[in-house]
Order: sequence, then structure tokens, then C-alpha cells
Amino acid sequence: MKKNWVRFGLIAALTLVFLFFFFRSVDWREVVRYLRAVNIPLFIVSVFLAPLHLVTRSLRWDYLIRHEKKGVPFSSFFAANTVGFTVNAIFPGRLGELVRPLYLARKENIKKGFCFGTIVVERTFDTFTMCFFLGVFLLARPLFTSRFQAGAEGYASLRLWGIVGLALTVFLLAVILSMYFFRERTLGFISRLLKPFPEKISNKVLAVSEEFICGLKFFHSLQNLLMYTLYSFVVWLGIILLYWVFFLSFGIKLSYFLLVPYVFLTMVGASIPTPGMVGGFHYFSKLGMTSLYRIDPNLAVGVTIVVHAVQIAVTAVLGYAILWREGLSLFQLKRLGEKAEP
Repeated sequence: MKKNWVRFGLIAALTLVFLFFFFRSVDWREVVRYLRAVNIPLFIVSVFLAPLHLVTRSLRWDYLIRHEKKGVPFSSFFAANTVGFTVNAIFPGRLGELVRPLYLARKENIKKGFCFGTIVVERTFDTFTMCFFLGVFLLARPLFTSRFQAGAEGYASLRLWGIVGLALTVFLLAVILSMYFFRERTLGFISRLLKPFPEKISNKVLAVSEEFICGLKFFHSLQNLLMYTLYSFVVWLGIILLYWVFFLSFGIKLSYFLLVPYVFLTMVGASIPTPGMVGGFHYFSKLGMTSLYRIDPNLAVGVTIVVHAVQIAVTAVLGYAILWREGLSLFQLKRLGEKAEP
């Protein structure tokens, strides 16, 4: 219990720090003025695009799961993703990342460890994809310098977080590949670590670990790697499309490709384990708009608040509808995720 309170306190403090910098020096009259000028038809289109990533993520997830079980309906993947992201939107600590694989494993009778392995692959490729897009963007920068005149602070942020993201991706890929290609050694190492624990617990952890490594088996084929990379590109190109239409609805006219660095920064902010991405997403979104595109800070604040609210609201409505249909509650899923925490 004490550990939970300490973690909650740290997350709350981090959230407040980010929100302080986000709201600093805001003129709310200007914010309201900008929001009133929204293009309603385009805004409605962006609302319908909000759940697009749940669709593309579900299609991508199916590509991994079919190596363990074929014929899993799309609705199961969509429901697992939606309720998982709903949990992330309400509770701190990214519990939804644990809920998603557990929900799918229970619903479709798939090994839990295998499902966890696919989520690790998914998140690794999310980071890899956006690092790749950012690298292409920075290399192509001379082609559009007249349309993209970011300040030194903006480029410094991109380089810093790009290096951090790339380093994290390389590290995770190295760990994942080592676990898969040196399976027996990995299991032997885990077994030695578990020696102080009761045999019942050790055997259960070993069994889950073996299932987890099985969830990585798609790495065995170069074709699988290329196909999954393509799926990941589709996921993130769809997310960029959402922000592009949303920006247009508020009169921010940028080329589609120019939104790559902004989406990269919002991915960094969204990865911070605050409830509903509050704070981290807001700070990095404002930072991206003001430092990369020299957008008025008041407009940046208004757009960030609305785009965040739309994503959370659409996801939560879909998530609650699925939970109601299946007779589940959000707190049941929360407890499910907490039980799976190490």
C-alpha cells in the first residue's frame, strides 16, 4: 500500500510540473478566441478519425497473434485495444498496457505470456517507426527549409529525443532478439534468479517467461519483420493524418509531412505514465507547436486541450460501450492489470 502511495505521489508531482509549464503565461481570452474560429466540418472529420489508430493497431496485432492462433476475430483485437487505452486514459501507470494482452488472452484463450510478448514487440516498433520517420524528416530538411523554419530550441529537442528514442529502441531490440535466439540461456538465467522463491511460484514464472519468448517468434522470418514494419508505418501515418486534419480545422495549414516531428514529440509526452497522458502530452504538444512551427502559444494551448479531450472522450465512450456489452467494469480491468504488475 505504501509503495502505491509513493508511486501515486511521484506521478501526481510529475503531472503538476508539466501542467505548470504548459499553462504558464496563457491568455485565456485569446485561447477562447482561437477556439471559436474552428472549422466545424473539418473538426467533425477529425473526431471520426480519432479511433483510426485502434483499427490499424488491431490489424497489426492480428499479424502477430496469428502465429499462435489463427481465426481470432477483428472485434476481439479492437475491444482489447479500446478497453486498454480506456484504462490508460483514466488510471496512472500505463496499466492499460497490461490490460490489453490479459483481456485478449482471456477472451480468446491465448497464452498470457505470448500476448505480453506481442505487446513488447508492438511498443518497440512504435518507437522504431517514429524514429525512422524523424530521421527521414531531418535528412530531407534542406528540401523544405522555406516552409519549416524552426528555431534552435526546436531542432535541439528533436535531436535529443530522437537520440533517446533510437537508443531505447536499439536496446529493446537487442534484449528481445537475445531472448528469442538464446532462449535456453535466457530461461536458465531466469531460473537461477528464481531459486530463492517457492517452487510453485518459480514454475509459474518460468512457464509465463517461456510463453513470452514464444510471443517473439515472428522475428525468425525476415518477411514477418518487413510486413510488421509496414503495418507499423500504416499505424503512424494514420495518426499523423488525424493531427493534420485537426490542425487544418483550427486554421493551422501545414503540409502533412511537416507534422512528423510534432507527432514524434507527442509520442514522447504520451509515453510518460501520467493518467490519461495529462501533463506530458500537453507540454510536448505545446513545445512542438511553438518551437517547430512558431504557432502562437495561446493557440497551441487551445488546440492541445481540445485534441487531447477528443482522443480521450472518443476512446472512453467506445471503451465503456464495450465494457457495458460484456458486463465488465473499469475497476475490474484495473485490478486485472494491477495483479499482473511485477
